[in-house]
Amino acid sequence: MKKRLSEPKEASLEPLARILARLEDPSQVKRLLESLLTSTEQREIASRWQLVQLLAKGVSQREIASMLGVSLCKITRGSRELKGEDSPLRLALALEGGEDGLS
Repeated sequence: MKKRLSEPKEASLEPLARILARLEDPSQVKRLLESLLTSTEQREIASRWQLVQLLAKGVSQREIASMLGVSLCKITRGSRELKGEDSPLRLALALEGGEDGLS
């Protein structure tokens, strides 16, 4: 029987966040994410980002649920995250140039 390596006590996103912050070419970030994530995980992240963009444009939660086929729970979480003054989602939208009225 193979001996199993012990699990890390807590997985941290810190190292990955530092790497992503240093990558200047969006195609490198995309390639890294494609290497790390399954196609299902990639679709899930892309869908969550799309719902944030739609929320920022003022599309109703029910309409987003219908358009994207996602649960109201996920949309509500995105909406709640957008409401914070120091929301990283608001910052990301601003960096993307699509925040329209969120400042």
